[in-house]
Order: sequence, then C-alpha cells, then structure tokens
Amino acid sequence: MSPPAVSKPRRRWLKPLLVGVGIVGAGLLLSACATQPPPMAGRELPGFLYGLLHGLIAPFSFVYSLVSDTRVYAYPNPGRWYDFGFLLGVSAWGSGGTHVVRR
Repeated sequence: MSPPAVSKPRRRWLKPLLVGVGIVGAGLLLSACATQPPPMAGRELPGFLYGLLHGLIAPFSFVYSLVSDTRVYAYPNPGRWYDFGFLLGVSAWGSGGTHVVRR
C-alpha cells in the first residue's frame, strides 16, 4: 500500500490579509488628496476647548447635519489640539455605557 498523500495546508488568512492591505493602501492614497482651505483673515482658529465642546455635541450635530448643511467637525482647524479635544469630547459619550457589574 502506498503512503497517504500529504496535502498542503491552505492559506485561509492570505486573502483577507491582501484585502485589508488593499483597503488601507487605498485609504492612505486617498487621504493624501485631503486639504484644508487657508484660514480667513482676522478670524482665530478653534482650539482644544472648541474641539472638546464640538466633541460633546457631536451626536446632536450629526443628527442635525442629516437635515441641513452643517458640519460636525470644525473646518478649518489648527490640527492636533483641536483633534485631541474632539476625541475626548466624543469619547465622553462612549464611556457612559460602560459600568462594572457586581456579583
């Protein structure tokens, strides 16, 4: 009798990996096209506190933006400090749903 044929292991992870790399690559390529308009003369850009406020009201702003021409995110903004404040404000909504369950 001949020995049983050894089959090669299937690489089930390869296709999802290639799709994921393609999606991330396309996102990076498209994000290179994004620009902000120059700030208006005499107008101060929103900073950290405005980012925090805009993050806190983001769910309401999103609902309102569905029926009007309103942005959820300040445009243009100075960058990282506004982004950090916005992230903190939005994350305040998400942390309200977590709680510790006592047994």
